[in-house]
Amino acid sequence: MKYRILLALFIIALTASLILSLIPVSQICDPNEGCDVVQHSSYSKTLEIKNSYFGILIFALGSLLIYSQIRKPTQKKRKLIHAIVIAGSIGAIYLIYIQKFVLNAFCKYCMTIDISLLVALLVIIFNWKK
Repeated sequence: MKYRILLALFIIALTASLILSLIPVSQICDPNEGCDVVQHSSYSKTLEIKNSYFGILIFALGSLLIYSQIRKPTQKKRKLIHAIVIAGSIGAIYLIYIQKFVLNAFCKYCMTIDISLLVALLVIIFNWKK
């Protein structure tokens, strides 16, 4: 059950990443919502690549890994999934901090991704041995 929940959370995050990558912010967010501020800030890119592109890659590969774990579980895949979720959660906390205390604006799609990762972390913590 744990991995099915993780798969659902990764698919939600992948969908939000795809939306941010493929649709202009002006078409998906009200100008007063903060998406524009967040998506046009210097924090929206890493190494000059949009963070949403990294999200697509990470969440697509993570989803495949989780699906593989559901079909044929191994300890190695379990550890890798845990590492991805823990690292992603650290990044999510950092990006939530940036939105709240630096930019003073929130992007609902970014928050969907960040909250998905934090919920995934909780799922892993409460089901660590499973």
